[in-house]
Amino acid sequence: MHRRSFLAGAGALWLPSMARAQAPLAAEPFGLGVASGHPSATGIVLWTRLLAEDPSAPLTGAIAVRWTIAEDEALQKVVRSGEAIADARWAHSLHVEVEGLQPNRPYWYRFVAQGKASPIGRTRTAPDPRERVPALRFALASCQQYEQGYFSAQRHMAAEELNAVLFVGDYIYDISWGRELVRHHDGGRPTMLYEFRNRYALYKSDRDLQAAHAAHPWIVTWDDHEVTDDYTGDISPADSDPVRFLAQRAAAYQAFWEHMPLPNAMQPRGPSLGLYGRYRFGDLAELHVLDDRQYRSHHACRATLTRGKLLTDCDERLDPARTMLGAEQEAWFGDGMRRASARWNLVVQQTLMAEADRGQDGQHSYWADGWDGYPAARRRLLDAVAASPVRDTLVLGGDVHSFWAADLERDKAIVATEFIGGSITSQGPAEARVKALLSRNPHLRYGRTGVNGYGLVTLDPRSAQIAFRTVHSVKEKNSPIDTLARFAVEPGRPGVQRA
Repeated sequence: MHRRSFLAGAGALWLPSMARAQAPLAAEPFGLGVASGHPSATGIVLWTRLLAEDPSAPLTGAIAVRWTIAEDEALQKVVRSGEAIADARWAHSLHVEVEGLQPNRPYWYRFVAQGKASPIGRTRTAPDPRERVPALRFALASCQQYEQGYFSAQRHMAAEELNAVLFVGDYIYDISWGRELVRHHDGGRPTMLYEFRNRYALYKSDRDLQAAHAAHPWIVTWDDHEVTDDYTGDISPADSDPVRFLAQRAAAYQAFWEHMPLPNAMQPRGPSLGLYGRYRFGDLAELHVLDDRQYRSHHACRATLTRGKLLTDCDERLDPARTMLGAEQEAWFGDGMRRASARWNLVVQQTLMAEADRGQDGQHSYWADGWDGYPAARRRLLDAVAASPVRDTLVLGGDVHSFWAADLERDKAIVATEFIGGSITSQGPAEARVKALLSRNPHLRYGRTGVNGYGLVTLDPRSAQIAFRTVHSVKEKNSPIDTLARFAVEPGRPGVQRA
């Protein structure tokens, strides 16, 4: 989308390229659904992407799309409307930045292109930073391998009453793997822009995923499978040539932006995209959303890593110069912690932060791709958490395809509480491995594998409540859902407590 955005009463922008012959739109040009995200107290980003009638003859040029946002589902109380331009450079995706909205209230929106209307989506603005907020609710989700199961958890998420969905990575998968697959990727491992676009289009064709996007605003970050498995900065285990790999990363980052409700300021510049950010929800919560992939150091002791990316202690792992976030993001995070003033700090990031020693017989062994591969960087992050004037911090993550609750310690003192919200479909580790981790690491207070779903985080001034919501089976399209476990955190008492 061009950076031009038009409010009510503005005329259409007719570009010369729009006069050229166009491939016809699909009968359902909004077949990938609608979405919203990046909420503030006065604004929201609205997203969609147009589809062609014939996938082998993609749309060209620029197409005008009308958008409307209203205070009611019938779209009778219109508060903003305008026209945006979708063009081929960005796969005819739209990222409409709507401002001038009221804080902490729902809105409904729709797009229209060439007389064809999209589904109506629902979104919500954040509370004013100064507002006294009685309660907030967020879903915590990640890891939705399309082949391994149906996205029924997303359908249940759509039915929740939420302020936002926090999606913390592995929105798509670059690789095919797993047991008892129920459906299949189109094509092999993506490396080119058109291949990443096709992979996103496949995932977004899922109606349950569309429902979750249409029901709530999303706040997103990524992990590795949006590019390639276990990549670190400018290389991956499959490609150690930075020049070649960064070309793939540029394609992957562009496709990510094209398919997420992100503002135009986040448009990628080659292999770079500034994704991390801060979101304020009244006086009750401030979210610090991190990117631990783009800027991280390479895996430590790469020459000695086992097939499972395990390493024993080595000098390189402990090197204080090693980083997960990069110097600039670390400084940004530290500044945010120093300035924090909400009731709760939420650190929204990709993976398990608590130490998980996997060694046996007195040996120490760690997973190189997690925070255990970067202990000095973890220490600096927890130093910033401990120095914050806000004493209550929750660390939220995904990636490990299992549910976890942990005490985050610094010098044997608990400074934050961590929750990992399972996976939407991705298959988890063996039960024996989880039990072994729990027995060797007493600060890991709860772990469960073999189930799929999401976390539900409820905040109020008196407590943080976390529920692990799990579907009966991802192999069933209409699987019901239950609550697996509940936890509570009291102000001034960091650490895991069963509720």
